[in-house]
Amino acid sequence: MSSNPSGRLPSEFLAPGTSSFTDFLTTHAAHLLPGGQHGVSGSMLPPGPVPAVPHGTTIVAVTFEGGAILAGDRRATMGSMIAHREIEKVFPADDYSAVGIAGTAGLAIELVKLFQVELEHYEKIEGTLLSLEGKANKLSSMLRGNLGMAMQGLAVVPLFAGYDLERGVGRIFSYDVTGGRYEEHQHHSVGSGSIFARGSLKKRWRPGLDAAGAIDVAVEALYDAADDDSATGGPDAGRGIYPVVATVTAEGYARIPDGDLAAVVSRLGLGTGGGESA
Repeated sequence: MSSNPSGRLPSEFLAPGTSSFTDFLTTHAAHLLPGGQHGVSGSMLPPGPVPAVPHGTTIVAVTFEGGAILAGDRRATMGSMIAHREIEKVFPADDYSAVGIAGTAGLAIELVKLFQVELEHYEKIEGTLLSLEGKANKLSSMLRGNLGMAMQGLAVVPLFAGYDLERGVGRIFSYDVTGGRYEEHQHHSVGSGSIFARGSLKKRWRPGLDAAGAIDVAVEALYDAADDDSATGGPDAGRGIYPVVATVTAEGYARIPDGDLAAVVSRLGLGTGGGESA
């Protein structure tokens, strides 16, 4: 963006525009978008092999009576190595929604930060919250902007969950690397351990779950994924590392404390065995 020696805001901040912060950046400073999107120089990697970068897995989402839960393990891998044991993959998108990331960790976290600003910017400009459908659609369009990087091996695959204030229910949305958006029902998972997590979710989920029951289902699904997928880290009581688990309800976004998760892991007997990140 242009600088103004007078100290006043540049003209682009004073011109009529949209309530989309991403559109504003696209017009006036597209190089600041993740991956240099929208045709800006730098949006394509130089010739050669894709560099080894940390990848995050696995994310699960579960609906319950009154909201939804999003949970993610804490392990990031780089090839056959554990790149990080305590990475966070679940974030608040706004007061009533959460987003979890799988895929290229650096790009995914950058995308989430931009998504958070996008929703906050809309609320300030319009004076109201974007609908849950609108939030899901906005994330879809942002993913589409990363398609060039995804085609070169640096893909981002989020999982989005929120509380629909109009319907009074929790809802889940999944995506593909092209920005395709799909509403999921009851539960879903993404990431390298998702196939194992889904088997667990199908067996454990049931209608009428409360928040506590849904937390049990999500934690056990992550444990089962870690039991069969080396890229997914299970609960590690020795290091005090537990999944990031968050609820979104009419009261808003809330992260479950590690102490509560430790009690869940102990009660369900998940502290030992193949799922432990030892």
